[in-house]
Amino acid sequence: MKRSNIYLLIVLAVYAAFVVVFTTFPRSTFSELEKRELETFPLATFNNVKSGEFTKNVSRWFSDSEPYRDKFMSLSMIFGDNLKLRLFNDEQSTIKFHATNDDAPIDAEMEMANNEIEGYSNNITANENAKIANKGIIIVGEGNKVRALMSFGGGPEGGAAYANACNKYQKVFGKQAKIYCLVVPTAVEFYCPDAAKGATKPQLPTIKALHKRLNDSVIAVNAYTPLANHVKEDIYLRTDHHWAPLGAYYVAQELARVAHVPFRDLNSYDKKVVHGYVGSMYGYSHDISVKNSPEDFVYYVPRDVDYTTTYIKYNIDKDFKVVGENPPHKGEYFLKYPDGSGGAYCTFMGGDSKITHIHTSTKNGRRMLIIKDSFGNALPGYLFYSFEDIHVIDFRYFSKNLKKYVTDNKITDIVLFAVIARAYGGGGDLIKFINQPDGTYNGLTGKNAEKNKAPEKPKPAASEPESAATSSSLSDKSKNG
Repeated sequence: MKRSNIYLLIVLAVYAAFVVVFTTFPRSTFSELEKRELETFPLATFNNVKSGEFTKNVSRWFSDSEPYRDKFMSLSMIFGDNLKLRLFNDEQSTIKFHATNDDAPIDAEMEMANNEIEGYSNNITANENAKIANKGIIIVGEGNKVRALMSFGGGPEGGAAYANACNKYQKVFGKQAKIYCLVVPTAVEFYCPDAAKGATKPQLPTIKALHKRLNDSVIAVNAYTPLANHVKEDIYLRTDHHWAPLGAYYVAQELARVAHVPFRDLNSYDKKVVHGYVGSMYGYSHDISVKNSPEDFVYYVPRDVDYTTTYIKYNIDKDFKVVGENPPHKGEYFLKYPDGSGGAYCTFMGGDSKITHIHTSTKNGRRMLIIKDSFGNALPGYLFYSFEDIHVIDFRYFSKNLKKYVTDNKITDIVLFAVIARAYGGGGDLIKFINQPDGTYNGLTGKNAEKNKAPEKPKPAASEPESAATSSSLSDKSKNG
């Protein structure tokens, strides 16, 4: 047989194998790599068949739910990684990357204010190898210590709307509760190698400028220094865009200090570990080295304090909008995930789309409300010794009138918590929450909201990146904690 015929037979056999796999094998329903539910087979109706929408949805389902989706994507990453340009430490092969908005104006008064928090000089990963992966994500190092970093593209001019929201809260609630502004930097601030400094911008000027805009009565919580003081520890996750629970511990300690409440050290907690964790940055970066460098997800469960957790869970439609809520129900605060699970960051409260109320055995009359993004999920578990009640709501999900909620629950302390990129982008729905009627869903109330209700769609297992001010435009569809 001619060699060309052999090659042709091999190609045909491979093609036939793919046809069999993609048409007869069970479809994938969830992507661990992308941390999301995959498309399901659409429901046929007269209207969508007539309009052609049904066939479009079938095509979308077929391409999105192919068998062994994650395995094929991983193979693609392996091939791509072997062909990718690598950066090394020597001067001749180092490539400089440049972020946008380099010429953004800096207010002179804000610049003068930038002396209240000490800066940080990277002595951990300054000389590490670096490369830029998908979505502009910076990949640092090699082997089993690879770290994926989301770049920051903001400057001191950002954060004004967020500061104004904090000031508004002080004006509205100042006679009832203390107002705290807590802005958390991301890992790139502390671990970006010199070779990739052009791909991101410093976050400290933004934080300082934001603090400068706060009224004197708003308590600015310095999260930057506690994190900078512990960069040699595992305060950020290497494979996820979130910080690690240990980082949240050090910031919770600072929050308790300025709030003048008790705080326990880690000796009062049981250490729990999820081995083999690979977080969201594998899916965002499409870099196989992140998958090949799993880490331990370590969290801490308090001892010798009793607590009950009550949830009001929201119903989310196919566009991840709130369309209703369920009655209050008791549940676990700390969820247990098996080794190798990519959803381990949902250990805390199981995610974002709910109101959480933790009632503790601490008796001091202090009741805290935390309004947060997904970074804030790791914070409340360290405050059970500090507050009698802790209420947790998310920027994206809150259906009640906040004035009434604060009064009814006798809130004494309100923490406005945001990762730097979200704070840079603005106050979100913070102002709207204050006066909105109870039962408000996406700007609609009562029966008007129910009219717009769509069938609930399962949510992804990991939360969105807080990317309002990053140089990479990551998907905003992933809404769980």
